[in-house]
Amino acid sequence: MSSATQKGLSTVRYVIDPRGSRFTVQAFATGILSALGHNPTIAIRDYDGEVAFAPDTYDHASVQVAIKTATFEVLDEMKRSDREKLEQEMFSSVLDVARFPDVRYESRQVLVQKDGGGLLKVNATGDLTLHGVTHVHAFEARAINMDTTLRVFGDFTLRQSDYGMKQFSVAGGVLRLKDELKCKFELLARRRE
Repeated sequence: MSSATQKGLSTVRYVIDPRGSRFTVQAFATGILSALGHNPTIAIRDYDGEVAFAPDTYDHASVQVAIKTATFEVLDEMKRSDREKLEQEMFSSVLDVARFPDVRYESRQVLVQKDGGGLLKVNATGDLTLHGVTHVHAFEARAINMDTTLRVFGDFTLRQSDYGMKQFSVAGGVLRLKDELKCKFELLARRRE
């Protein structure tokens, strides 16, 4: 039996359930209107992925996630016309969803440590492809394994300029968003039978 087959037999897989999960991106304003607190929060609505590992030991752990960029949605309370302008700029100029319809993350290495109280500490390093550019990206997370379900939560930052993205700007630069974005996730994954 090949090592790949052995690995496949000893690995459990959990499929991410977007309905039971939450994934957001927080942007931070700069410019004249930044004092008014216009820091938009964007929900990521359509994504899928899988978490896999060897039961009990968490060896051979891996993470894969694919996100549809056209499903991002601004969560903040604002006038409908302002929301439409913001989303139009986000989809066309910043994300360019026609050319880059998805974001992908595929782990190279995932280290899992038991952290007491049923919590797991996760350190993942992998390839993040955004806006047609791929960089190695690392993040930390916490997880709770409840056998049939897995909860994973954490956050990380990224800079738009690292991925060749145009910084968001409207009204002649009166409202601009900073280069750095904070991504936060609370994922529910269900064990694949």
